[in-house]
Amino acid sequence: MSVVDEIKGKLDIVSYIQRTVPLKRAGRAYKACCPFHHERTPSFVVNADNQSWRCFGSCAEGGDIFSFAMKQNGWSFREALEELGKMAGVEVRDATPEQKAKDETNDRLRGIVKAAADFYHDCLLNPDNSNARATLDYARKKRGLTDETIRRYQIGFAPPGYDHLLKALTGMGYSENDLVLVGLIKRNDTGKIYDAFRNRLMIPIRDERGRAVGFGARALAAEDNPKYLNSPQSPIFDKSRLLFGLDTAAKAIRESEIVVIVEGYLDALQAQQAGYMNVVAQMGTALTETQLKLVAPRWAKKIILALDSDAAGQNATRRSLEVAREALQADYSGRLGVEFRVLSVPGAKDPDDLIRETPEQWSDLVMQAAPVADFVITIELTTLPPNSSIQEREEAARRLLPILGASEDDLYRKDNVQKLALKLRLPERDVLLWANEQQKKARAASSSRAARSSATMEEPPPFGDTENDANAAPIVPMSAAQEARIEATCLRALFINPDGFYAINRKLRELANSNPELVNGVLGDFCAEDFTRTSYRRLMAAFEGAISQDELEFVEFLRRELDNDLLAELDRVMEDEWDILSPRLTHGGAADLVVIRRQYDKAVVNDQFESLVLKALRLRERRLLRERQEIIYLQIEQGDSLDIGNMAHFENQAIASIHAKRLIDMELRKQHILHALPG
Repeated sequence: MSVVDEIKGKLDIVSYIQRTVPLKRAGRAYKACCPFHHERTPSFVVNADNQSWRCFGSCAEGGDIFSFAMKQNGWSFREALEELGKMAGVEVRDATPEQKAKDETNDRLRGIVKAAADFYHDCLLNPDNSNARATLDYARKKRGLTDETIRRYQIGFAPPGYDHLLKALTGMGYSENDLVLVGLIKRNDTGKIYDAFRNRLMIPIRDERGRAVGFGARALAAEDNPKYLNSPQSPIFDKSRLLFGLDTAAKAIRESEIVVIVEGYLDALQAQQAGYMNVVAQMGTALTETQLKLVAPRWAKKIILALDSDAAGQNATRRSLEVAREALQADYSGRLGVEFRVLSVPGAKDPDDLIRETPEQWSDLVMQAAPVADFVITIELTTLPPNSSIQEREEAARRLLPILGASEDDLYRKDNVQKLALKLRLPERDVLLWANEQQKKARAASSSRAARSSATMEEPPPFGDTENDANAAPIVPMSAAQEARIEATCLRALFINPDGFYAINRKLRELANSNPELVNGVLGDFCAEDFTRTSYRRLMAAFEGAISQDELEFVEFLRRELDNDLLAELDRVMEDEWDILSPRLTHGGAADLVVIRRQYDKAVVNDQFESLVLKALRLRERRLLRERQEIIYLQIEQGDSLDIGNMAHFENQAIASIHAKRLIDMELRKQHILHALPG
């Protein structure tokens, strides 16, 4: 039994989902309003028998306990495997001694940071210390933090002095070397050690899973520099890979599909305190590609940059857009593309000031965030001399076009080109020509990368190459229309004779040849995921629900479960081509049609299951291709950040997919040869 199967065997999907979703029994299943989109009528169904969930609403998604945990928490498969493994008490992987040592070290270091956060928080709330009382008063009055925010985000106080934290943590048994390693203690050239943070307001910085990994510290005395001080780089802290407040903002970002990125942690704290929970901070650095991928595209479809309005903030915004451009252009098929906007704070230096003074204005400013085109053109114009030459203006246009092309869907519409040309006093035709040139280069580079990745993934099959075999079935690419027709034909056949479903699954199990990894994976039962159109997926899911229950007749179950829109779609699928053709025939053609139809129906009855199975295999083959392309995309997206566990998981998926494709191709070839034989 695989680790995944062992975890599934020990965790009940209904119990797991019911922790956060109020499920109600409905027959043999459980229902609720979908937690992933807003709705009034419950369309989210959990099936205890096959341990699966599905949304029959706008999400049109489903899966097992792993897919639910990944979607709800924004986890990677590896993260879901580890977290669910902990809940089930299952050892997820056999780590190398080096990896185990690294994990143990990181866990120990995070424990130290958590202990430090507890210490600093207790110091702030110490009523007997005058410095603590003054700092708490500063946090409340000057920074505008409420007691609830101070408690929730565990705001703390590093007291003056050189060894308060040192004594406290070494007294708990933590080593001086570990304290130095996480940046809580410093050691000078003479070997003397002392507290790194002194007389500062302490703000714990947590990763996206809510684990304390470092601190942001605000100076309390005017003479203390720098004013803001972050923890140094450590095995568990890298500010270029973190977004402050993401652990508390994740749910709001998923629900709204919008993330607002501010510069500092106090900006984010103030916004979240005011109820704007989808605000996170990049902690004073320009946005990095890793930070971008923490939120896009898995959660956010729109990113709003709301950095400080001074020159430094504007430069940081420009650098962030450059990073976004590079990430978007490097992304496979442009799938990382999101909508970018820039929020300018009027009459205040930063979002923290504005939200403290007039929090009600924030939502309007977010809605009015400017398109990237307006922002970058305005910034670029400030760098040009009043009497700039045509060469200088052309260089400015060429600098702007890549940024706009990566973040603005409507760059090549005439109005944006006209705007850029007008502002820079350049011929519109020339600007459009430069834009098209850069677009072609970007597409060529993306195609080249995708081709290299595809070549890497599609390794030569170990049992010979059936695709180049002279006797291979003529497997030709299908258009979207052809695929839709095959999907409709399969659905029609299944709803007319549900036993065809079992014929398909018998063939898939036959091809898997009792291999559990294939049976439970790429050659598993025919299902909604084998269809591409959302309505067809929903119909197939309804079909699966109908045949998996025994309380109602098949047709009666469908009448109860299908809404009017889906019933209308089912009618279209079931519409008989012969009935469509008959009224159009004249001069005795209809009578001839009766004879032809009798012969046709007889052939269909004799061959219906065989034809259905072959069509289902073609759909499964197309699904495997889509999933392999998704694997390629995920590998490119994660790049160097892909850990060994995820890499192995992707490779195993790809190998299994290629193996299954080969088995399906061989079956299609065999059927092609049999039908080609005389007699």
